[in-house]
Amino acid sequence: MKIKVINPNTTWSMTEKIGAAARAVASPGTEIVAVSPSMGPVSIEGFHDEAFAAIGVIDEVRKGEAEGCDGYVIACFGDPGLAAAREVASGPVVGIAEAAMHAASLIGTGFSIVSMLERSRMTMEHLVQAYGMEHRCRSIRMTDIPVLGLEEEGSNAQAHVIEACRQAIEEDHADCVLLGCGGMSDLMRRVSAEIGAPAIDGVSAGVKFVEALVGLGLGTAKRQGFARPLVKEYTGALAGFAPT
Repeated sequence: MKIKVINPNTTWSMTEKIGAAARAVASPGTEIVAVSPSMGPVSIEGFHDEAFAAIGVIDEVRKGEAEGCDGYVIACFGDPGLAAAREVASGPVVGIAEAAMHAASLIGTGFSIVSMLERSRMTMEHLVQAYGMEHRCRSIRMTDIPVLGLEEEGSNAQAHVIEACRQAIEEDHADCVLLGCGGMSDLMRRVSAEIGAPAIDGVSAGVKFVEALVGLGLGTAKRQGFARPLVKEYTGALAGFAPT
């Protein structure tokens, strides 16, 4: 099985971290290909960033189809480009926010999301609603740390994340916490140990969901909503992205 894990931003140090987290949980025989798009924002912190990151995600899925990938994980907690990627892919495509929320729904009665800048709260709220998880989401806690703060040597970003996770368990009565950024993928076990409750990394959960779906012989349905894109001409800078 070959799974492409796509970090939608272009910061390679984060991509390496995400790839390591994916390989740590992958089954024997599963090949993890961790990539960043060749173009796009260095971090994703708002709807504008997401819009441009989605183009790179779709491009990587298109390449993955030619490379023989069996499935894909979109490793940003905004799940940018998820629906469009499903139109392009034959195999399953899973976003890490979607994966984390569904995993949480199977192990507890309620979860909290711990994420980055306050300006991204609306993204988290939209996803909770889109995935029908309003009745399970106890809270959304934003640390107000820039995404790239997780990549800075010697920063106290991890300590802030752990404290916010602890508060979610103790004050918001959550059963588990969702690590709301792909850049937190290396913190899952540490956070779980320190707060005494499950911390769910969507990268890890996404890999296991894709493995399960591929193992069941399930790809992306093509009858209705995720039917392949209609063949048409695109113009200007996007001409090379036209469906064929």
